[in-house]
Amino acid sequence: MANVTIYTRAFCPYCSRALSLLKDKGVALNHIDAGMDSKKKAEMIQKSGGARTFPQIFIGDLHIGGCDEMMALERAGKLDALLAA
Repeated sequence: MANVTIYTRAFCPYCSRALSLLKDKGVALNHIDAGMDSKKKAEMIQKSGGARTFPQIFIGDLHIGGCDEMMALERAGKLDALLAA
């Protein structure tokens, strides 16, 4: 299964939704709470090509975006293939 990194912040409903889906799928996560850590947030922005909203999700080296983009991949039946790579 692919390595998944997710940058989140506390009390973010989109972060909770994304984490819930990934946990339901049994994905091992590298979970980084960047909400109050300026260095981690800057790292997230740099890695994502400028995205500043939470969460930001990476499958391996592929930046898939945030919660909405991940849910769209799930609805399209494409998320499991990315996670299996």
